[in-house]
Amino acid sequence: MRFAVLGSGSSGNSTVVEAGGTRLLVDAGLSAKQLVTRLQSIGADPGSFDGILLTHEHGDHIRGLRVLLKQMPVPIYATAATARVVKDTGIEGATWRVFTAGQGFRIGAFEIEAFAIQHDAVDPVGFVFHHQESRFGLLSDAGFVTRSMVDRLRGVHGLFVEANYDDALLEADTKRPWSTKQRISSRHGHLSNAQAAELVAELAHPGLRRVVLGHLSQDCNHPDTAISAIRCSLERAGHRHVSLHCACGEVSPWWSLVEEPRFSLEFCD
Repeated sequence: MRFAVLGSGSSGNSTVVEAGGTRLLVDAGLSAKQLVTRLQSIGADPGSFDGILLTHEHGDHIRGLRVLLKQMPVPIYATAATARVVKDTGIEGATWRVFTAGQGFRIGAFEIEAFAIQHDAVDPVGFVFHHQESRFGLLSDAGFVTRSMVDRLRGVHGLFVEANYDDALLEADTKRPWSTKQRISSRHGHLSNAQAAELVAELAHPGLRRVVLGHLSQDCNHPDTAISAIRCSLERAGHRHVSLHCACGEVSPWWSLVEEPRFSLEFCD
């Protein structure tokens, strides 16, 4: 199994996951032109996909969906509430496959579990993708980590997780009014570095090979700050073997769940 992040952040979110001849797109928050260009840059033909999965209905996760479907006429997988809201944006003629949070379903070579998350959307979800012995978890746009979310993600070999803001940088930010800061840090907002670090440390096990941090705020976070927080948490838990990366605005390389991770040479005090 491998995955690539086409974009992550307020400018647009989209991830490709593939294994066993099945290729899936999770969210389509960039313009259709950008999505196609970035897919082609990693060698993924838009005509080779088996489905599009939606985490929720916000514009930075569905922006390019309507136009993209003309080049990628595949089923859209979403909860009933998310599908209803997305249809109201003017998406017509699509084939919808509705699932319920907490339900498992199959697409090609993948067994997929959807789980409910906390965010200011109608019915947001995260996913765990299973293929043979590999498990990949995807958690984006979640304001609070619940015990149910941890239980669903336990045992993953790869994880994409939001690390949106650093607490001190958010507090010091002068661009955002207090009400916006409150929404971001609320239980239905976004995950901080500290929250992501606590989650990753709890999920860490000898088989966790790779963690990719996403949805970083340009003003209230920095890749080095986010990676340092997660690395320190992992090292305190005795898991120095995990390979850490940040996915920001540009397309990422393919990340595999089977290759050996790169060991870090930086350690915490």
